[in-house]
Amino acid sequence: MKVGFVGAGRMGRPMVARLAAAGHDVRVLIRGASDPTKLEALGATAVTAVTDAAAGADVVVLCVFTDEQVRQVCLDGALLSKMPPGSTLVVHTTTSPTTIEAIAAHTDRVEVVDAPVSGGPHDIAAGTLTLFVGGADDAVARLQPVLACYGDPVLHVGPRGAGQTVKLVNNALFAGHIGLLAESVRLGERLGVPESTVLGALAHGSTTSRVLDIVAASGSVAGFIEVAGEFVRKDVAVVRSIAEELGSDLGALDTVIDALDVGGKV
Repeated sequence: MKVGFVGAGRMGRPMVARLAAAGHDVRVLIRGASDPTKLEALGATAVTAVTDAAAGADVVVLCVFTDEQVRQVCLDGALLSKMPPGSTLVVHTTTSPTTIEAIAAHTDRVEVVDAPVSGGPHDIAAGTLTLFVGGADDAVARLQPVLACYGDPVLHVGPRGAGQTVKLVNNALFAGHIGLLAESVRLGERLGVPESTVLGALAHGSTTSRVLDIVAASGSVAGFIEVAGEFVRKDVAVVRSIAEELGSDLGALDTVIDALDVGGKV
């Protein structure tokens, strides 16, 4: 397939590598003084204009960092108008379902599919990134040759926007898990057991979890937050904003996220 790609950063670059290695014709939009040689070494073509990234594309993949950037590219920029009729926009960025609906309402020529991700660059490189996909059945089916390059499992969770909703629930629970773990570590330390011992022991108990494994690999809760805090804060802010839009809150999750001291300070 001909794939346009916008946002070849920490997460996007290994996606580009997997797409090119699978034989897709990938054109990557680069900005400013970005070095095109690194992308071209992966087998992609670097372009400097949205028109060149979108022209003739079967699929355009968007993997920028924030909801605001998604809106800038899709609602304020020329991307959608330059994509061919019948092509598909895939949004990997974690954003609001209302943003996805606004993008879909902005075009009648492009199919919009939201596919936020769970995992990191190492998962992309291994082809084991989790994708929560929202969109029409036929559109999601057409995307399989692209998404399967780096996604496994590729979970079709419902209509357009459902992918973002599931990802936001996932991220709220993820932050809540870390908050609970932080409080548990504090309890252990108050009772005289150091954090490293608590983390090592819990991995073998009934409370073991993927979150515990990730945090333990960082050596401490603080060590994990130092590395991933920016991403956790961003996603918690989006979750809280959307819940507020819908006239709700995160319930008990708010309390444990605040205990972590990442969600309430964004």
